[in-house]
Amino acid sequence: MKYYPMLFALFIPLFAFADDDCATRRNMPDGVQSLQDVINLGLCRNPQTAAAYASLRSSHFNKNAGYANYLPNVSAGVNANKNFAQSDDTINKDYDWHYGASISASYLIFDFGKRTADMNQMISTYRAAGFDYDETVQNFVYGLVGSYYELLNADADVEAAESALKVAQTAKDTADKKFKAGAVAKADVYKAETTLASSQLSLERAKNNREIAKGTLLTKLSFPADQEIVIADMSSSFGSEAESESIDELIAVAREKRPDLLKAAASTDAAWHKRNSAFLKNLPSISASASVGWNDDKFADVFAPDTNKMNGSIGIRASMPLFAGFANMYGLRAAEADYDRAKYNEQQTKNAAMMDVFTAYQNYKTAQTVLKHTEVLLKSATESERVTSGMYKVGRATMLDWQTAQSELVNAQKQNNAAKYDLFVKRAAVALAIGDIKSELEGKSDEQ
Repeated sequence: MKYYPMLFALFIPLFAFADDDCATRRNMPDGVQSLQDVINLGLCRNPQTAAAYASLRSSHFNKNAGYANYLPNVSAGVNANKNFAQSDDTINKDYDWHYGASISASYLIFDFGKRTADMNQMISTYRAAGFDYDETVQNFVYGLVGSYYELLNADADVEAAESALKVAQTAKDTADKKFKAGAVAKADVYKAETTLASSQLSLERAKNNREIAKGTLLTKLSFPADQEIVIADMSSSFGSEAESESIDELIAVAREKRPDLLKAAASTDAAWHKRNSAFLKNLPSISASASVGWNDDKFADVFAPDTNKMNGSIGIRASMPLFAGFANMYGLRAAEADYDRAKYNEQQTKNAAMMDVFTAYQNYKTAQTVLKHTEVLLKSATESERVTSGMYKVGRATMLDWQTAQSELVNAQKQNNAAKYDLFVKRAAVALAIGDIKSELEGKSDEQ
């Protein structure tokens, strides 16, 4: 049996809130929500994953229906009728009811493996549906992860804007004091006021971006966008195996776990079995049959009183299609073409998947480097603003110098925030690319 990487593991979140009102609740739960809380809530309420699960259940029942070909086919019937006869000028009627009942059974003994091919096709189709559901869940989880980090980034930008506003207010107060003392010109006060106004504007924009990010996350959770949600920040420590694994190791994992690759392989198997079934359809089949019936016939009682009312039969039947208007021939050719298409689609999916893994890996490595650079930039900008502010207070720097230092600090904070949460997203993208995003999220839950 082939490996189902996350199919059953990801069923768990769907029922994590089985005893709660998760699917029907109208308001966001109170308290701080972790990333795992958000994912569980989203999976419980998301219509897309629910529809994919319904499709999987339908495929499961279709597969189970295929086992019917290995069992006898039994049918029963009853009848009730009146007989009449018409002569040249009169109608002779028999007003008595005549009754009958019968039961018959048939069983396919041998068909050169056609029903086995049909069964294998249904099993492969079911497996493909399972991997399709798995892919839908992983893509939805990845979208939630991105929205979660976007909101954290927006929160961090608001905090940075508030910090910048405090610094701008300090600069304004300092400029006012020095102007009143006659140590600086009025221009310094105007420059400080300009910086303060700009900081206030930046704070309003940051708050607006946070509201949009919050509304986006709430919408993905199927809640109104105007509700409130409080989420937990992520640990700044990084220890995922994805950071130390080589690209070859990641590709090897993707071959084993990535749902679209496994789905494509299962679809190819289903097309292969379908082609075999179309060929075997032209071969003979052997069946056994038996029937027993009972008939209460008044005429039979009159003309043959010794006739037994019970009757039955048993036999073996062989059949082979000889001509069906070329339908079987064209059906076989169509099945062969479908199999070829499935093979090409599988190869195309493999090529795209390997490129996804390579791209995600390179983006993640780049994100690691960018984060290190922004940390150095932030440290330098923080120290520069601190020194420049002190120099201005003792008259060794101008207000323009301080404004420049403040602007550089704000930009450094924004870049560091973006790099930090972008690294989380890029790491999740690597996990998605190899088809193992669940283990990545479990690793992050351990870090928190």
